Amino acid sequence: MTTFLTLFVLSLFAISLWQISKIYSLSRVGSDDNPGVANDKDNKLNGKLMLAYVVFLFVFTIAGFFWWGDVLLPESASEHGAKTDMLMTVSFILIFFVFFVTEWVLFYFAYKYYGRKNQRAVFFADNDKLEMVWTIIPAIVLSGLIIYGLSTWSDIMNINVDDDPIVIELYAKQFNWDARYAGNDNTLGEANVRLIEGVNTLGVDASDPNSQDDIVTTELHLPVGKKILFKMRSQDVLHSAYMPHFRAQMNTVPGMITQFAFTPTITTEEMRENLDVVAKVKKINAIRKANSKILIAKGEVPLEPYEFDYLLLCNKICGASHYNMQMKIIVESEEDYQTWLSTQKTIAETLK
Repeated sequence: MTTFLTLFVLSLFAISLWQISKIYSLSRVGSDDNPGVANDKDNKLNGKLMLAYVVFLFVFTIAGFFWWGDVLLPESASEHGAKTDMLMTVSFILIFFVFFVTEWVLFYFAYKYYGRKNQRAVFFADNDKLEMVWTIIPAIVLSGLIIYGLSTWSDIMNINVDDDPIVIELYAKQFNWDARYAGNDNTLGEANVRLIEGVNTLGVDASDPNSQDDIVTTELHLPVGKKILFKMRSQDVLHSAYMPHFRAQMNTVPGMITQFAFTPTITTEEMRENLDVVAKVKKINAIRKANSKILIAKGEVPLEPYEFDYLLLCNKICGASHYNMQMKIIVESEEDYQTWLSTQKTIAETLK
């Protein structure tokens, strides 16, 4: 141990001497051939590299939209989603405009005003006009975005009782989802985690008359063109009900009920015919086919072809199997929805 410490101290001492020698070399004022001090040639080279880098950055950014644009979501399948997408588009336009302008000025100035031996930099102690410009303009733009965002959020969250929405509970637990439909009375029965027992996995209060016609399912069916009001609960930890194709997300919090409403506008079958979705499915299946060949060569089961479905996901890292916490969503016509609903058992029938 003593030998190791001795070697360690000697190494530090050698490094210290090396650093001192570098400082001494840099302190040799007036030496044009000092390799540790940048000269005009070095500065000019770095200025050109700055200009080349910003050009590369712009080309890579623009090309990235063409190369990876197919990973973006297709058109929104909910009524409010169009407003959300528009807000996102406006934000991106502003962000990229500022990005291109500021980055070009930053790197171009680094090139144009690279260090020269006989050139002194111009220094401004302050400039009231410039400070007003870069303070007031961003403030106005951000205020506009915030007001637009708050207005959009208000329109989404304000639920009109005249719409008579279908009430559905989304119940989250590690690591799956359950859905509870409010039944014919469109009123969910009371529920409490302390009542969870046997087949009553949601803790529904069987003594509550409103719960008798409730329907619990592991698959979510929604009628197109009808507003849906989701009431959300969590059994254990913080989860997040995320339905990306409907631009909907809301945390599910243990001990409280959260809610979110939207109106589906595109059925599952219609979305499967969307050109963007068709291209995505084709690309995914090409990858799965290539991977299946490898699996077959290893004597394993090949992957099944992928078919598009809407999904309810968990967007919180809620545990080891978080990635697998999802529920299939089927958007269909009112007739098909009612037919499916009529085949489901009520709470009263299940608890008999």
